Amino acid sequence: MSAELFIALRYLKAKRKGLFSMITTFIGIAGVAIGVAALIVTLSIMNGFQSDIKKKIIDAQAHIIIYGQIQPGEIDYFTKRVKSVEKVEKVSPFVFGQAILTFKNRSTGVLVKGFGTEKEFQINNLERSLVHGSWFEEKTGNKTVPGIVLGEELAKNIGAWVGDSVILVSPKAVSTSIGIFPKMKKFKITGLIRTGYYEFDSGMAYTDIKPVSDFFGLKGGINGLGLMLSDIKHADKTAISMKSKLGLPFIVKTYADMNRTLFSALKLEKFIMTIILALIILVATFNIASNLLLMSVEKMRDIGILRSIGAKASFVRKIFLLEGNLVALSGIIIGVVLGLSISLFIAKYPVIELPADIYYITKVPVQIKLFDVLATVVVSYVLCMLSAVYPALRSAAINPVDAVRYG
Repeated sequence: MSAELFIALRYLKAKRKGLFSMITTFIGIAGVAIGVAALIVTLSIMNGFQSDIKKKIIDAQAHIIIYGQIQPGEIDYFTKRVKSVEKVEKVSPFVFGQAILTFKNRSTGVLVKGFGTEKEFQINNLERSLVHGSWFEEKTGNKTVPGIVLGEELAKNIGAWVGDSVILVSPKAVSTSIGIFPKMKKFKITGLIRTGYYEFDSGMAYTDIKPVSDFFGLKGGINGLGLMLSDIKHADKTAISMKSKLGLPFIVKTYADMNRTLFSALKLEKFIMTIILALIILVATFNIASNLLLMSVEKMRDIGILRSIGAKASFVRKIFLLEGNLVALSGIIIGVVLGLSISLFIAKYPVIELPADIYYITKVPVQIKLFDVLATVVVSYVLCMLSAVYPALRSAAINPVDAVRYG
């Protein structure tokens, strides 16, 4: 053990003059510990919510979506062409459009998506989201009525349930010999889904690709392709390759592009919370600085004696830097242990219960990321060490004669 570290440890363990001096040391350590713990817990919970929301979005969507009208005879050609791009594993054709959903005396705007269940369920986990009924077609007498699956919140908003008949009204009018009328088609609700993402559950309707293709005037064609990749991390690169391969008029978007506003808001929220909680650590660093300044006054005679027997200014400076380092490390280690313990406890036990009808989860999601923990440790350590610089420089600059005489 070096002489500087020995003296720093001795100063840290030794009884100080007055109760106030001892309290400031504990306050400095506790302040750092609480700040680090609060930051780790908050980041872990926010990571959990972000991961949960991202999973719900990906489960209900494709990794990449290509928009563009494709004629019935060209569907197989474009499907094979898209599959030839690296990282693309599965492709599902679909029809997508806006319509007005009417049930009894209630109407609301919806986004209608038509697809073949066999291919669609290979690119997402929408099949698992079905909570009532079944997918699509129902037969009524001799007439086949197309089936439709609604988001659970959408069904609640219009007061419909499985087995009820609804009418889709197209925004495009149809010209007839007696005038212009809106295009309408009757569907029967065969099921309800709950993805856990409110935007989908309150505004999406799903049906078979054939009836909705005719409804939107595509005559058996499609206006989109959904892609599942072997690795979602390559979504951006694959999308760029797809754009260059298909060209105009096709539009290629990743799941992140379609939810850019939400993801940006989540990132901004996490950043702001990090800054706010980092202020707790910053306040704790002032306690460390004041504690070291108080120690330099208390130990002025010791500093004078050390300097008079040949100790250099750098020797004294190192003692106080090590003192600040010990306080900082003590607080950081306690904070990391406390933060991880609280995060794991919240993840395992339903300490905070959430209303299932709003969040579709009953306990707070927690995801601990090593990068966030390491970043918290590094930033906390740097702030604490910066707070020790001035007291160390001030102690090293004390005149040894004055220190011995007036210490």
